[in-house]
Parts: sequence; C-alpha cells; structure tokens
Amino acid sequence: MNNKKIVLFTVVIFAIIVALVLVFNNKGKNESQEKVSLKNLENQPTMGNEDAPVTIVEFGDYKCPSCKAWGERVFPQLQKDYIDTGKAKLTYINVLFHGNESVLAALASESVFKQDPENFWAFHKGIYDAQPSNQNHDDVWVTTDMLVEIAKAYAPNINFNEFKKDIEEKGMFDQVMIDDKLVKDVNVKYTPTLVINGVMLDDPFDYEAIAAQIEKGLKK
Repeated sequence: MNNKKIVLFTVVIFAIIVALVLVFNNKGKNESQEKVSLKNLENQPTMGNEDAPVTIVEFGDYKCPSCKAWGERVFPQLQKDYIDTGKAKLTYINVLFHGNESVLAALASESVFKQDPENFWAFHKGIYDAQPSNQNHDDVWVTTDMLVEIAKAYAPNINFNEFKKDIEEKGMFDQVMIDDKLVKDVNVKYTPTLVINGVMLDDPFDYEAIAAQIEKGLKK
C-alpha cells in the first residue's frame, strides 16, 4: 500500500470513528432526557392557560439557592416566550430537601394557595425574594413570623390566624405530602428540576434545551 492510500485509509477510519462517537454521544443525550409519568397534578398551583399544549412542572425548594437563581435568570424569559403567550403552563411542586424550613415554607405556600390562589404566585416569589443572597444551606431564615410578613405584603386578604395555624399546626401537611409523593415517584434528585410534557431535563438553566423541548411539544 503506497503512502497516498495509507493516508486516505487513515482519514476514512478517522472519519468513521468520529461519526460513531457523535452517534453514541447523541444517543446518550437522548437517553438522558428521562421520560417520567406525572399524575395527580390537579389542584396544584399552575400559571398560564389551562388548555396550553405544553405542561412544565417545576420541582422547587424555597430553601434552595439554585431555585432562587432559576427564578431570577430563567423564569422571566420562559414566562415571556411561552407562558404569557398561551403556549405552555407551569405547575409548581414543593420539594423538602432542606428539612424543617422547607416544610414551613411549603405549608405557608399551600395555605395561601388554599385561601387566595390568585395571589399564590406573588407570595411564591416573595419567599424567594426573601431568601438571603449569601445563604448557606444550613443557615436558618424561614420562620413563621417571616412568612407572615411576606403574606401581609403579597396576600393581605387571607385569614392570618388560619395561615399561622396551617404553618404551626401543619394544617396543610396532607397537601405537602402529596407533593412529596410526586417528588419520590419521579425520583427528583436535585432542585430545581424541570419536567416538560413528561420529559425530565438534564439542566434547568439551559434555556435553549428548555425552548427546544417546548417547541417539540408544540409540534405534536
């Protein structure tokens, strides 16, 4: 075999190897977009047109700094492009990865949703806004008094005696446990986690991937 044939043969083999690597990488990416079955989303706080063709489910923890960052960096664009336009709706599910404070915040949010669903999302954002920017996971900042102050600012028409009872006596614990079961059913491992039309995304901060999955759902 002369030198030219050797070079050509080498180039062909290299091209085949590159092609195989790309195929297997893409296959891995497709497989990593895990399909999950989400049931019992009724009576969960949902933003957007209830008849929207695409359903986005956010699994979030009010104690989670990454959830706060997602709400500030990704959510506004998502709302503008897809929720406000009626193409997608967003459902929020409480995750309890950070212990008692996660539970307290979840109980409070469920109480507001029960009493004043129209102001749930304002209260929801208010909790994240109150999260200290330099928070460590073990720092204590969620208290009943703090949650009451947020509710006074964003859901002033609720019954505050009932609200405090729902937090201190765990009046909405059954609803929080419904969320916790959903978290376990789909094996949520980190927050925030996004599920779009049953597909669990690898990176909730990758807006291109989020948009691509939504667009895929819109074509069906």
